[in-house]
Amino acid sequence: MNANKNTAGAAGLIYLVVISTGMFSLVYVPQKLIDWNNSSVTFNNIIASSSLFRFGIYSSVVCYTAFIFLPFFLYKLLRAVNESHARAMVVLALLSVPLSFNNLQHKYAALTLTGKESFLQNISIEDLQNKLMFSLHQYNDELLLATVFWGLWLFPFGLLVYKSGFIPKLFGVLLMFGCVSYLINFTGNSLLENYSTIGIGKYVGMLPAIAEIGICFWLLFYCLKSKEDGK
Repeated sequence: MNANKNTAGAAGLIYLVVISTGMFSLVYVPQKLIDWNNSSVTFNNIIASSSLFRFGIYSSVVCYTAFIFLPFFLYKLLRAVNESHARAMVVLALLSVPLSFNNLQHKYAALTLTGKESFLQNISIEDLQNKLMFSLHQYNDELLLATVFWGLWLFPFGLLVYKSGFIPKLFGVLLMFGCVSYLINFTGNSLLENYSTIGIGKYVGMLPAIAEIGICFWLLFYCLKSKEDGK
């Protein structure tokens, strides 16, 4: 029980880092700086708030680095439930990491395009703005590919949680639905040109967030409760 408590606490803390840095870099920074319908505004926003944009990139690196360790702690916590499901969870989670890291090159490219390097002086502002938006769109497109694995690993994770016997089954159900939600959004964005304007993606995308935030805080609560019970 002691090992379980410590492993759950470590997993919860790492999950908290993943969630907080992920929300900052994937939600807060884009909302503050990027106007997808106006390249000029976006260009000027990033120049004016380059520190925020850089911190967004740094937060992504912290997020993806923490995410490398998360499935191993969850594996240690849940492998007794089903070894093959636990291994599948780890493999599917880790497959997203190289995609996520490689994708950051597009944000570094955007940072270069808004910089003051001498080789940019002969390029018109309009061209720089267009290249910037192209880099940001490339980032979003590759991020969409990463979401396939962000979703797939949640299914074996959800199964393990559901069958664990010590974690509420509701979290297992939510995690498995979170997997389906990621795949729905991937399919919609890939096959339907106007999917983003339909509005369903925003609501579907809330389910994985609810599931992962919920399990994160439950793991932390479980650790603290176990410590109190042990006193």
